[in-house]
Amino acid sequence: MKTIFFPDQTVNDGIYAATIGFFDGVHQGHRFLMECLKAKAKERGMQSMAITFERHPRQVVQGGWKPELLTQLHEKLKLLKATGIDTVVVLRFNRQMAALSAREFMELMYDRLSVRLLLTGYDNRFGHDRSEGFEDYQRYGQALGIEVLCGDALTIGQQNVSSSCVRQLLKEGKVEEAARCLGRPYNIGGQVVHGEQIGRTIGFPTANLQPDDDALIPQDGVYAVMVDLDNGSRHQGIMNIGTRPTFNGTGRTLETNLLEPVGDLYDQQLNIHFIARLRDEQQFPSAEALAAQIMKDKEQATNALKKVKE
Repeated sequence: MKTIFFPDQTVNDGIYAATIGFFDGVHQGHRFLMECLKAKAKERGMQSMAITFERHPRQVVQGGWKPELLTQLHEKLKLLKATGIDTVVVLRFNRQMAALSAREFMELMYDRLSVRLLLTGYDNRFGHDRSEGFEDYQRYGQALGIEVLCGDALTIGQQNVSSSCVRQLLKEGKVEEAARCLGRPYNIGGQVVHGEQIGRTIGFPTANLQPDDDALIPQDGVYAVMVDLDNGSRHQGIMNIGTRPTFNGTGRTLETNLLEPVGDLYDQQLNIHFIARLRDEQQFPSAEALAAQIMKDKEQATNALKKVKE
């Protein structure tokens, strides 16, 4: 896969069938769209292209707005590469670009990105104020020489798969349902930082994670997780997200206890994969009662994580 950062670079190596979107999470619906795009491109003797954004457009048009990202840019590009798309164009989106109408943006795609077919997502809109829709895109395409088609939604169960749907599931702690929509367990990265070391006092030392900027954090609770370390090894663990009410905590923390200790993790970059939700965070009458519950959590996590190995 070739990656182009626009407008620093342009495309001049043939003609393309393209789709455009933020593609946060590169979920099953996105991959379904990419498969359709590759098929359309092959039928017409074109190359395939996914056009995405370096940062969320709302960060440009709404100053101070913070996204809750399912994937960081580097991970999104890795996942898009895995779809088999020929080229990914990353737009360095700015206010000048945000001011373009849908037609002006399609002119840009024709002139500078060599797009001759545009496959839109079933719910995707682009251009200033996102006020125009598919019929407008078709009309502009006929004038410009771009064939415009609309992709179908992918439905799992009763739900059209979308990034918004995945975010909502994670905010409700439904990590297994989110994984079905994503096609993989949801994961967040972050650095291990020093905490209050309360876990050590009850026999369960934890790695206190400072997550990547703008990453979506699942609902507070206790989860069975798989943990990737800097050295490439993967380990089983449990993660508690919350305020540690048993110890009168106030700030929200993300603390991971590995089922098998591996030594000092401070300053390491971890990648946490959420496999199953075990329970809500709760307040216990004593540290001893919490420790007894953690033993039960670890046993339950071991059973849930067996599925990952099988």
